[in-house]
Amino acid sequence: MAEVSGSIELWQTDSRLFTFVAMATITELKCAVRETLESRGVMGQLKARIRAEVFSALDDQREPRPPLSHENLLINELIREYLEFNKYRYTASVLTAESGQPEVPLDRQFLANELKVTEDASSKSVPLLYGLVCHFVNSGDSGGKVFLRGASLPAGTTASNTVPGPDA
Repeated sequence: MAEVSGSIELWQTDSRLFTFVAMATITELKCAVRETLESRGVMGQLKARIRAEVFSALDDQREPRPPLSHENLLINELIREYLEFNKYRYTASVLTAESGQPEVPLDRQFLANELKVTEDASSKSVPLLYGLVCHFVNSGDSGGKVFLRGASLPAGTTASNTVPGPDA
């Protein structure tokens, strides 16, 4: 009986040792996989893809979205062009799905015409949003500011009806 008891104790000790080694190996494997995915730039893409899939699963398609105003269509397209240029593809896919933006991007020349923007050859290599921001940041007019007027908002959107004047 002592021989059987000794075998069981040895087996239990070996089993705990195996479990400990296996856990250490799994932990090391998890760390190695995480480091590899991060170094390849894949970890962020995976997290973004998971978020997009969770959003898609939770998105209630039965609830109608308000129609896109012309301004929102243009704004969303500027943002989508920026996101895709910077390789934020999953973020762009969530924007498209959530906003109701058409799946096919608007033609860049159409977008530039709608914004009354003229481009040179070098500006066409970056998103329009970069050019717009650059224009306002590097404007030679040091004292003047651009007066922004209220824009049309989609139905059901609330905003203050008071728009400050240029002296505000």
